[in-house]
Amino acid sequence: MTTLFTFPKGGVHPPDAKKLTADCPIETIPTPDELEIILGQHIGAPCTPTVERRDTVSEGQMIGEVKKGLGVPLHAPAAGTIKLMGMSDHPMQVKAPSITIKVDHEASANEHNVSDWSQRDAKELVGLVRDAGMVGIGGAGFPSHVKLSPPPSDPIDTLILNGAECEPYITSDYRQMLEMSTEIVEGAKIILKILGVKNCIIGIEANKPEAIKVMGEAAAEGSTSEFNVQVSPLEVKYPQGSEKQLIQSLTGRKVKGFALPSSVGVVVHNVGTTRAIYEAVVLGKPLYEKIVTVSGLGINKVGNFKIKVGTKLSDIVEYCGGTNDRLSKIIMGGPMMGFNVSSLDIPITKTTGSILFLAEEEIDTTPHSNCIRCGWCLEACPMGLEPKEIAIHVEAGKGEDTNQFGVFECFECGCCAYVCPAKRPLVQFIRLAKMKAKR
Repeated sequence: MTTLFTFPKGGVHPPDAKKLTADCPIETIPTPDELEIILGQHIGAPCTPTVERRDTVSEGQMIGEVKKGLGVPLHAPAAGTIKLMGMSDHPMQVKAPSITIKVDHEASANEHNVSDWSQRDAKELVGLVRDAGMVGIGGAGFPSHVKLSPPPSDPIDTLILNGAECEPYITSDYRQMLEMSTEIVEGAKIILKILGVKNCIIGIEANKPEAIKVMGEAAAEGSTSEFNVQVSPLEVKYPQGSEKQLIQSLTGRKVKGFALPSSVGVVVHNVGTTRAIYEAVVLGKPLYEKIVTVSGLGINKVGNFKIKVGTKLSDIVEYCGGTNDRLSKIIMGGPMMGFNVSSLDIPITKTTGSILFLAEEEIDTTPHSNCIRCGWCLEACPMGLEPKEIAIHVEAGKGEDTNQFGVFECFECGCCAYVCPAKRPLVQFIRLAKMKAKR
């Protein structure tokens, strides 16, 4: 019997709802007439525009850069003319600075020629990743070149690729593993060379047997005496794909609070990010397209789509035949960690993994009540925190005093809110507590 790896503390088992799109091959959505590219698409300082209104740009041209601080450049997803330097709707910030490109549909698409990366040294490879605007596209948007440059005090021995995709509904990583397994493995080897290590483990949840099979074959074929790539099946448990939980599941090593994975000799990358790193290094293609799952019973066509960054939700909805009368809520991201949005004018970014159009039967609209002190949230929390105490303090106007309960160690996975019998919006309370405690 195959051993299934998992983390020991907490976690939940929500219905995965992946059947809606799991069998939908990746399909390209045509480039719309206009693209709105938000300047802040990564953790760190937002980009400063390198173009001006009425400038002509080509596909892949740099249009924004970060001169100081943490960040990566931004590139034009298509050829066209700079129409506006203004503000765009944003799922979390309400409004954010952006660049609007009027697309030239007559321009020729870029051709990307394959190059040999094996003769390049680690410094050159990291530079290519940085110049391509690469960030972690599985969620947070941390600049990839920084992850690939761990401090010398933290010797790395293992690369982990995150193929867990534990959020319900989302199947974009799953489809990439099925359709682009060779590119993912090649990307893994590029990262291994940069880090100067041999071993890579690809963690995939057991509810994706076809991905385990396909990636396992690609890993075996791509492994050499220099690079060892292998697949390890994971127990189906949310949030299996969280960085610290994934590390503990696959290596048994526990990352301490506020410490980085490199502190235990590990670097973690999402499988989608790894494929994008392959494209950046081998094809010279910047990150300006995303594979996005569109799902839910409230839209007429679901699937996994390749979409240009800057494409508005309204353009995606139009391509998918519109929404239907069952639509009750739109979420950017997964149902556990995503954000409810009320506008279709929001453009997708490098970190958009899914857009969910949920019907009333797919959500829980039960009003929340007072905490009943059941302790379920404590049992479910994978970080061993006290969500109920944080929420109670927020309600009492004492959110600034929640540091004692580890509020900043919370990565807002939503396990606590999922199990709460009182239906309390614990994640929202925690987000508010963080805002108060930072002051």
